[in-house]
Amino acid sequence: MTASPFRILLVVAVALVDADGRVLLAQRPEGKQLAGLWEFPGGKVEQGERPEETLIRELREEIGIEVKEACLAPLTFASHAYPDFHLLMPLYVCRRWEGMARSMEGQALKWVRPRALKDQPMPPADAPLIPFLVDLLGP
Repeated sequence: MTASPFRILLVVAVALVDADGRVLLAQRPEGKQLAGLWEFPGGKVEQGERPEETLIRELREEIGIEVKEACLAPLTFASHAYPDFHLLMPLYVCRRWEGMARSMEGQALKWVRPRALKDQPMPPADAPLIPFLVDLLGP
C-alpha cells in the first residue's frame, strides 16, 4: 500500500484573552475559503519561520497589536483533514500585548466569552479547541 501525497499545512493561532476574560475572534473575509466563519487570529507559518514569529507578525499585520514572544503560552493543537490538505494548528494563549486590537485588513472582530465560543460558526479545525479554552478560562 502506497500513501497518497497529502499536503500538511502548518497554521498557528492564538486566543487573545482580555482583562474581562473574553477571547478575540476574527471573521474570515469574503473570497477566502470558509468565508464568514469566526476563527482565532493567526496565520500560515512561512518557510524558515517559527510559530511564535508567525503569530507576532500576523497579529501586527492583521490586528495592529505588538506581542512579545514570552507572552505566548502554548495550550493545545488541532489536527484536521480537509479534502485537499491536512491542517496542523498549534493554539497559543496570550493575555498581554501592546496596542488596541483593531481590524487592519477589513475583517470583523469580536470579543466572546469562553462558553459562548461554541455558539459561533467556526471552521472545523477551530471548534475542537473550545473546550480547552473553557477549561482554562472558565465561563
